[in-house]
Amino acid sequence: MSDGRPAWAQRIAAERAARDWSQRDAVKALRAHAQEELPADESLIRQWKRWESGQIPNEFYRPLIAAVFGTVTHALFPAPARRDGGREILAVSGMETLEIVSRLNRSDVDAATLDALRITTDRLCSEYPYMPSAQLLIEGRQWLRRVVELHSKSLTLSQHREVLALSGWLALLVGCVEYDMGDRHAAESTRRAALSLATESEHAEVAGWAHEMRAWFALTTGDYRGVIAAAQAGTEVAAHQGVAVQLAGQEAKAWARLGDRRGVEVALDRGRNLLEAMPHPENLDNHFVVDPAKFDFYAMDCYRLVGEDKLARTLAEEVLRAGTDFDGTERSPMRNAEARVTLGVTAAREGDLEQALIMGERALEGERRSMPSLIMTSRELAAEMRRSYATEPAAQDYLAHLRDLGQSVPGFLPQ
Repeated sequence: MSDGRPAWAQRIAAERAARDWSQRDAVKALRAHAQEELPADESLIRQWKRWESGQIPNEFYRPLIAAVFGTVTHALFPAPARRDGGREILAVSGMETLEIVSRLNRSDVDAATLDALRITTDRLCSEYPYMPSAQLLIEGRQWLRRVVELHSKSLTLSQHREVLALSGWLALLVGCVEYDMGDRHAAESTRRAALSLATESEHAEVAGWAHEMRAWFALTTGDYRGVIAAAQAGTEVAAHQGVAVQLAGQEAKAWARLGDRRGVEVALDRGRNLLEAMPHPENLDNHFVVDPAKFDFYAMDCYRLVGEDKLARTLAEEVLRAGTDFDGTERSPMRNAEARVTLGVTAAREGDLEQALIMGERALEGERRSMPSLIMTSRELAAEMRRSYATEPAAQDYLAHLRDLGQSVPGFLPQ
């Protein structure tokens, strides 16, 4: 998908082709999503041709095109907002880490110190996608310890609630990394601590993410009804927060694994409508921000599971494109790994063992991995290998590699 057209133009052409639609079919779908009268078909078809050739649609048509393909406007037409957390700490607070720690040792805490802590927390959460797990775990725990110690200081009521919320965010981050590394018991204890902090501070979004973590844990251990229960509990407490979109995505994944296509569609549509109505995130890197590209990642997983291979492959290619910088650096290595598994699964189903193995092995190579999630999705590729290529030596080598990887994470052995 590198023919010189903008990425969005290539994507809408690929999305249309994945559905076996003509441009006239696409225009018909566009009209079905419009709330007001549109120009005649022939005029719209000419417009659609211009869009696919690279002429940017206006702001009226962008959300309609996104709806046609079951995604959100900023996933198709991104407006990235990337930040340098280290520079921002200095710009806002004038402090480096050593000075922040020094201030934390004082008997009282001023607004500038809390600002610096808030930005530091945001920075750590933004490093989640790519920082080595062991390093992020050490830093996360260190800052969590420092923030928790503030509870013994002289704080106003508003400062106390702010410190509780910051402690909650850091606990969520630490719990996610613990789970990525396969420490299920530590991760669950940390998740519960985050939920307790959210309850005490009356912070709906932190509470919602604590429920989302429960849904994620349930998903990777095969408790699909537990995923749905956790998603519904999280939505009750954070219905108007960004986490509600991710909760819908987790629920859709569970319905897909239960074989309920209608449940998938309802959950994805709910998440898409929620995300479309929200302002574009300020910091796309923060793990606890649901960016538009993450919605495509969830839809990719669901389409793969329900057997919509063309759509799954199209979205996997988009996930890889969005998660890779122009120089080949991977901004989202964990998402990219699961996208490669998806490409492996679709290749295996189409009889292309060589491509399936290439994608499957590449998915297992990255240094920054969420082991439970990667093993969960890799099981699907393993199942395709056993189903269609059980006697192939290369397939057996892949299954052995996956088995060895699973043995390093207790409780997540490939099935």
